[in-house]
Amino acid sequence: MKPTQITGRIWLLTDATGVLYDDIDTDMIFHNRYLHITEIAQMGQYTLDNLAGWEDFAQRAQPGDIVVAGGNFGAGSSRQQAVDCFHALGITAIVAASFGAIYKRNAINSGMPLVTFPALPEVAAQFQTGDTLQVDFETGALLLNGAQPFAAQPFSQVQMDIYQAGDLFAYGRKLEN
Repeated sequence: MKPTQITGRIWLLTDATGVLYDDIDTDMIFHNRYLHITEIAQMGQYTLDNLAGWEDFAQRAQPGDIVVAGGNFGAGSSRQQAVDCFHALGITAIVAASFGAIYKRNAINSGMPLVTFPALPEVAAQFQTGDTLQVDFETGALLLNGAQPFAAQPFSQVQMDIYQAGDLFAYGRKLEN
C-alpha cells in the first residue's frame, strides 16, 4: 500500500514579488516545444521552465518534494506531460488552492496526489520554499514545519483507490479481478 501520509520539502510557487502564482497553465508547466518527448523520465528536466522565476526548478527539485501553488493550477490544455513531468522528478504531491478541471482528472488518473487547499491564499504568507509539509491524504490535515496545522480537502474514495492502485489502469485491472 502507498502511504496515505507524506512529508516533504515544499516549493511555494510565487512570482518575483512573492505573490502566490494563480492560473499556472500547462504551457508554463511543460512547454509545447517539448511535446516531441515521449519518455516520462526525460520530461522532468523541463518542468516549469516556462514559468517566470522558476526556469531552473527541475535542477533544484528533489524526489520527495511537494509543490504548493495558488488557484487554477494546471489550467489550459489536456497536456498529460504537465502531470508526467512531476512524476519524472519524484514530486510526491501538488497542493493548490484549486486545480484546472482537465489537469485534475489527468493527475488523479495517473496517480499523482493532488491536494486542494482552498484557504491557501489567505495563509500563504506562513509558507516558504524549503519549509516541511506533512500531508494526510485521508483527512486533508496539513502540518507545516511539524507545528502549524491547516485543513485541506481529503481525497475522495475514488481518488484514494486510484492513488493506491498506482493509476487508473491498475485500478481498472484491480476491479476486474
